[in-house]
Amino acid sequence: MKPIKIALVLGLFLLILGLSNCKDHPYEQGQILYENFCANCHMADGSGLVGLIPPLAGADYWRDNQESLACLIRYGIQDTIVVNNKTYHNPMAGLPNLTEFEIANIINYINQAWGHQLGTVVAADIKNQLKMCQPEYYPK
Repeated sequence: MKPIKIALVLGLFLLILGLSNCKDHPYEQGQILYENFCANCHMADGSGLVGLIPPLAGADYWRDNQESLACLIRYGIQDTIVVNNKTYHNPMAGLPNLTEFEIANIINYINQAWGHQLGTVVAADIKNQLKMCQPEYYPK
């Protein structure tokens, strides 16, 4: 009986510790995914590469196109894109192996990073966005 009580107390402690960590860093998983999949091009601070890769920090395109970001992340883009009145011509490779949950985490991180206050999405939102992707813009 005593080992069961110890296991329950330990499990409760770990659960509380995990929940408090989420409260302190609610977008940590999104940040890790961003650093692994996006920061190589868009930079750790979201500034992009001047003239080549658009910024995400302070980007009007990111702010104004929330409903199509999942498609952009999953399938990339081959067309030009205008961000903060600058045209970018380099294609962006998609990340087709990311799950809807992972895409939601990346979007939520960017939506709160670098001074953004753009709200949050859930995996169900991403699933619905991905159903609406226009194949002519986002080749599959």
